[in-house]
Amino acid sequence: AIEKKKLFTLDYHDVFLPFLSSINAHPNRKAYATRTIFLLTQFGTLKPIAIELSLPSMNPFKPSKQVITPPVDATSNWQWQLAKAHVCSNDSGAHELIQHWLRTHACMEPFIIAARRHLSVMHPIHKLLHPHMRYTMDINARARELLINADGIIESFFSTKQCSMEITSLAYKNWRFDMESLPADLIRRGIAEQDPTEPHGIKLLIEDYPYANDGLLIWSAIERLVKDYVNHYYPDSNSIRSDSELNTWYYESINVGHADLRHETWWPKLSTPDDLVSILATLIWISSAKHAALNFGQYHYGGYVPVRPPYMRRLIPNEDDPEYSNFVSDPEGYFLSSLPSLKEMTSLLSVLDMLSTHSDDEEYLGDRKELSTWRGNPEIIEAFYRFSTVMKAIEKEIDRRNSDPKLRNRCGAGVSPYQLLVPFSGPGVSCRGVPNSISI
Repeated sequence: AIEKKKLFTLDYHDVFLPFLSSINAHPNRKAYATRTIFLLTQFGTLKPIAIELSLPSMNPFKPSKQVITPPVDATSNWQWQLAKAHVCSNDSGAHELIQHWLRTHACMEPFIIAARRHLSVMHPIHKLLHPHMRYTMDINARARELLINADGIIESFFSTKQCSMEITSLAYKNWRFDMESLPADLIRRGIAEQDPTEPHGIKLLIEDYPYANDGLLIWSAIERLVKDYVNHYYPDSNSIRSDSELNTWYYESINVGHADLRHETWWPKLSTPDDLVSILATLIWISSAKHAALNFGQYHYGGYVPVRPPYMRRLIPNEDDPEYSNFVSDPEGYFLSSLPSLKEMTSLLSVLDMLSTHSDDEEYLGDRKELSTWRGNPEIIEAFYRFSTVMKAIEKEIDRRNSDPKLRNRCGAGVSPYQLLVPFSGPGVSCRGVPNSISI
């Protein structure tokens, strides 16, 4: 299976293990560092086949790891349910702190601050990025006041408690801007391989992967728009080198905004028009489609707590544990008592509902409110119109895919259609829509 690239791992071991002693010291927080192995079936779906649960090694005579496999009897069925709940608890914390907060909100902020400081409002790159910076600084400030602050929503409702920002900081050490474009990210995560014969230059190892398939449509459209735009204003490398505002913006984004990582050799160079296209396309992708896919499905995917608990209150008992007899006599009661309290989860649901809501004045990818700014550049206006037309075509294509019974990861009995990358949406909680910017 490994040789045929049929095995995939959801790995939260290194992310959580250093913090488990602190997390598990709380009377109502219990967590493992988990790894889950999935088999890619002949139908293109992922089947979980093993869950590894790790704890800090405290007792040399007691194993610090256990492996739970799919059930063969009633007891192992409840152990499997508990193990899956612990995996989802890891996933919830990592989603909020690493994928969502760190890799979209936080890492975009230095580029926005530097743009406001060094690019005049009439600078072509400022004009291009302006809609993709809308409200981001404001929502980040609110997050620091209410979400990621001490005793805030994240520390109150997720397993990570007071370790939350430490986990984010540890993950930041491995963050790489050059891996944030969609193709590079898919390759980094082992979901795809480079293949110049494919339309997007990569071959997906999971062919029916809705996020990747829909995302590549949007990524290619963004890249095409940015290339048309950059080639108009920067026809050669000399025009890049001679733009002091542009170079100062990029220099400060790295050396001041991402000072901890400023000496890393992986930072993309800014020497040619192609370099600028890659940098700008990545920034627009992060602020629009990537953030939308991470944010606007939070209520739909996390709103039913027994399926995706943000934290657990009990570990899985072993046969020599005092709680084991209670688990065997009333496994359902043990499972329910392991989940978060109803009062806390009612509050969390209201937060997830708010975070998943589109505002009435949302501006979506493909909409440009200020086209009159380019009245003297009909080529640019035409490029934006083409981009808008492509976004509308992508919406129709995603709707078609969601109705295709051959795509079992997005169509079938009990399977939710994947709509997070449908470009447009009405206001409210719709589980669809790609805004231009990180605005919530």
